[in-house]
Amino acid sequence: MLDKVVIANRGEIALRILRACHALGIRTVAVHSTVDRNLKHVAMADESVCIGPAPSSESYLNMASIIAAAEVTDAQAIHPGYGFLSENADFAERVEQSGFVFIGPRAETIRLMGDKVEAIRAMKDAGVPCVPGSGGPLGDDNAANIKIAREIGYPIIVKAAGGGGGRGMRVVHTEAHLNAAIQTTKSEAKAAFGNDMVYMEKFLENPRHVEIQVLADGQGNAIHLGERDCSMQRRHQKVVEEAPAPGITVEQRAEIGKVCVEACIRIGYRGAGTFEFLYENGRFYFIEMNTRIQVEHPVTELVTGIDLVREQLMIASGRKLSIKQEDVVLEGHAIECRINAEDPETFMPCPGLINHFHAPGGPGVRVDSHIYEGYRVPPNYDSMIGKLIVHGPDRETAIARMRVALSEMVVDGIKTNIPLQQRILSDAGFQQGGMNIHYLEKRLKEQKEKTIAIV
Repeated sequence: MLDKVVIANRGEIALRILRACHALGIRTVAVHSTVDRNLKHVAMADESVCIGPAPSSESYLNMASIIAAAEVTDAQAIHPGYGFLSENADFAERVEQSGFVFIGPRAETIRLMGDKVEAIRAMKDAGVPCVPGSGGPLGDDNAANIKIAREIGYPIIVKAAGGGGGRGMRVVHTEAHLNAAIQTTKSEAKAAFGNDMVYMEKFLENPRHVEIQVLADGQGNAIHLGERDCSMQRRHQKVVEEAPAPGITVEQRAEIGKVCVEACIRIGYRGAGTFEFLYENGRFYFIEMNTRIQVEHPVTELVTGIDLVREQLMIASGRKLSIKQEDVVLEGHAIECRINAEDPETFMPCPGLINHFHAPGGPGVRVDSHIYEGYRVPPNYDSMIGKLIVHGPDRETAIARMRVALSEMVVDGIKTNIPLQQRILSDAGFQQGGMNIHYLEKRLKEQKEKTIAIV
């Protein structure tokens, strides 16, 4: 078992990793920026090291400082959490070259799955269903690109090979706009990701976002832990997640799960990972793989009873998977609401001092958050300040428990998106289940137009 782990992240996920480490008897090193010295996990860690000023480029994205912190504390491994350097192949490589264990996949795997074009090729070779597309990067031959688009069929979407998080993509409905869209996306991709490679896919107009959680030990063993529905999105950012996905049958789960497991074994995957799919008309279409722990991992933990971060640590310690596929049983239903420090109407970030904080409780309620009374939310990072997760014997009960939990949660001193989450949980479409990825934005637009009309 690992002896000491550097937690190269902040906020709720850093606290989540720390708790998993301490449960296994692993000592922890919290690295933090100057503005984060009062974070809860920093106080609870066995050791802490300040790695730089507030800007993430000078702290949480500073590879040399993080590796140096591991060196001076005699740590064995580095856990990157999610975001920041978690899917940076160069960082994983430098960590391993420096003699430490990177708690995640090998650098070459991260590099492969980080390049969307190569990832799709690899998944096609592994038998994973993919969205019809160009099958490779687009060149500068306009006629050739037009031919590809015609074969795929409009609408199509142009995507940056190195993109992610909803950035570097453009939908094209007619041939007349194709060339301009390709050139604009290439320019944006070069500026944002340092890579102007783009590719083309069929644009699915009303898909759901359904993802498969996997665990693999890199030693030929892999399992899947069912699916999550993450279709409640705003600007390609997930707002509410749930497991299992409404309407997915046991047979569909077993079929797509088996394909993902076989793909993991084929590419020698190691650690926790997520295959993300668009799901439309009963079919799955691979879009990307996240080679890290996900924000929404708690809903999978609650329906399976499996601690995903613990499994990451065990795999990183060189252990083979102790869980077999037949051991994975989904029980009940879980829902997660992301709690953000932002205006629920304008979605503008609202950093500041939390004067009062009350976490909800009751059967099946879990709160993953680093905030506390007197904590000041800094303006330097993502606005998410926690996650509220509930579990119930069925979806209807889970929704009821989440509505009660949201009504109990108090975060005074700053604005949060709790009112938005309450509206979503009360929405008839959400309660019905199976809504597509455009549903939330469409409802928000309708509500805004209705409010303007009343005024």
